[in-house]
Amino acid sequence: MASDGFYQKEVLDNGLVILTEKMPAVRSVSIGVWIQVGSRQEEQGQAGISHFIEHMVFKGTEKRTAEEIATAIDSVGGVLDAFTSREYTGFNAKVLGEHLSLAVDLLADLVLRARLDPGDVEKEREVILQEIKMVEDAPDDQIHDLFTQTTWGDHPLGRPILGRRETLRQIGRDDIVHYMDRHYRPDRVIISVAGDLDHQGVVDLVAAAFGGWGGRARCEASAPPVSRITAVNEDRDLSQVHVCLGVGGLAYAHRDRYTLSVLNTILGGGMSSRLFQNIREKRGLVYSIYSYTASYSDGGLLVVYAGTSNDHYQEVVGLIQGEFRAIRDEPVISTEFRRVKDQLKGNVLLGLEGTSSRMTRLAKMYMYFDRCFGLEEIIQGIEEVTPERLHQLTQSLFDGGACTLASIGRILQVSPSGQTT
Repeated sequence: MASDGFYQKEVLDNGLVILTEKMPAVRSVSIGVWIQVGSRQEEQGQAGISHFIEHMVFKGTEKRTAEEIATAIDSVGGVLDAFTSREYTGFNAKVLGEHLSLAVDLLADLVLRARLDPGDVEKEREVILQEIKMVEDAPDDQIHDLFTQTTWGDHPLGRPILGRRETLRQIGRDDIVHYMDRHYRPDRVIISVAGDLDHQGVVDLVAAAFGGWGGRARCEASAPPVSRITAVNEDRDLSQVHVCLGVGGLAYAHRDRYTLSVLNTILGGGMSSRLFQNIREKRGLVYSIYSYTASYSDGGLLVVYAGTSNDHYQEVVGLIQGEFRAIRDEPVISTEFRRVKDQLKGNVLLGLEGTSSRMTRLAKMYMYFDRCFGLEEIIQGIEEVTPERLHQLTQSLFDGGACTLASIGRILQVSPSGQTT
């Protein structure tokens, strides 16, 4: 067992990593089974299979029907959930501390003993196809996938996590079993737990439920993504044009990650950000506008989203480009710099008050840094960002002045690229 202040770690003989953080003031506990496989690891002809599996495990196991799974967690007032991302898949539960053993048993049942009935495969395929239609009916969601695909093209990180209709129709039960056999192995799994817990008690529960799981994952790493500078519009008769404009960002563990957080907060991280104040509050051209970062093991994105009328589309795009130029070429005044740092620190502290967020933080830190670090290190990292480092980063990210532009809606003209020079 290893301990590093706020968390404890145990590695089982099969390679599975257990991370715990005790939170004495809470009654609940959150537990997550994090499998380091996502849409990035999929072959092109099986795009969407990771998300398909996430759905399928809830359809029933060797021990429980789908209804019995739902009843078991509902009977103790708990929550059972799952998600798929581009680099990992998560299954998690939140219960009162006294019901942790049930949560461990349920999660082990889902991950290790899913029934994968052929009839359920066919039914769930239709459910996912409906989910794709739902996303397509929400252009403010769909635009982010379109931007990622536009930027990274055929790279696995550029594919939609839900997959595509043509690939989903080809996935059968044998494909799912083979994929799980290849990737669902304990050496690629982290189980993180935070809340009302005893570390050794957690280790004993997890070892009993997952200790007999064997084998090693067979994964092939893809090359890092390379961002393209281009523009695309999906012409649709909508009342707004939904726009994403951005550039390549940084990998999750990049040394300038805190500087990127400061940059993102200045641009579009809240109501006091430049984009919100200048484009919404002062000009009234949008209702929603913000920036965000997406970071992965070897690459990332910095993106601005805006929804506006087609009459204001060109003006809004030009104003966003102007903000990129301004932060690249003009020094940030000290009062704004100080305010943004305090905002970031407050966001971090407030965001980690719950057991679910603490559980998630443990797993992500270990995945991308091979260690976990405390809030003090994060706060120090934010404080160490200087105007000089911010200037260097903006010069790097906005070098040449061109951006990738994706939009959904009816516009008069599509620019060949998002020029900001």
